[in-house]
Amino acid sequence: MKLTAIIPSFRVPFLILAPICVFLGASISYSEQGTVDYFLLAIAILGGLFAHIAVNTINEYQDYQSGLDLKTVRTPFSGGSGLLCQQPTLLPVVKTAAIVTTLFTFLIGVYFITLHGLAVIAIVPIGLLGLVIIVSYTKWINKRPFICLIAPGLCFGLLMVAGTQLILSGEQSVSAWVIGLVPFFIINNLLLLNQYPDIDADKSIGRNHFPIAFGIKASNGVFALFTVCSTLLIGFYIHLNILPSLTALAFIPQTLAFVALYGAIKFGANIGQKPKYLACNVACSLLTPMTIALTVFIG
Repeated sequence: MKLTAIIPSFRVPFLILAPICVFLGASISYSEQGTVDYFLLAIAILGGLFAHIAVNTINEYQDYQSGLDLKTVRTPFSGGSGLLCQQPTLLPVVKTAAIVTTLFTFLIGVYFITLHGLAVIAIVPIGLLGLVIIVSYTKWINKRPFICLIAPGLCFGLLMVAGTQLILSGEQSVSAWVIGLVPFFIINNLLLLNQYPDIDADKSIGRNHFPIAFGIKASNGVFALFTVCSTLLIGFYIHLNILPSLTALAFIPQTLAFVALYGAIKFGANIGQKPKYLACNVACSLLTPMTIALTVFIG
């Protein structure tokens, strides 16, 4: 009963991001190898989901402990689930879920290392860095603006994509890191914009992420830079045949990032009152990498 009660702390609607990034890594592996082990892919997806649930439940637990949950004005896309504000007795259960999912993430990494041995030794630093980001994001990374800025894209866009390609292929491919730069920029923007509505609340408990440290104007500049970089990279990679021509379809959802940028410039810290712009940012973060993954797999 208690397990089902804490499901909102998993932030289920957002968990689709991890399978999408794993699928992108699998598509790159398939395009180079001509085959994919679907059992290993299923385990990789499970590992991605456990990692995502771990960071979400750790964030939920620590945000309630710090008092942030009681100060945050929640939107459908930011501010946590609010579960523990309504049911504080579930705090130990959320903590247990965070520990268990982190442990499962670690064990799945160990499984892949024992499966491939030294052939995938590069998975060790990839996995360890991912675990460090998971356990330190809420309390430590959120106090360091530049690390906080790039941590989401690094974890999902690069480590998850390149790690999946490595464990499915048995050898590292430069293409995974190169193509992974596109979701790297997009996913950084996902978390960046979601921090706008929480600036005052976050500042009150000692956080110092990019919008707090440098303000909305500078954050909008970074959001614009990352949007332009991800858009240009798609076109550049198509031109170089790193991505198939069919990947031009990704420009369609990518336009949603520019809609979100417009909202960020117009409404700034009040963008939480205009959730459609946050929704556009979320949709871009999911649909653009998904389109790339599908077209790479097909192409």
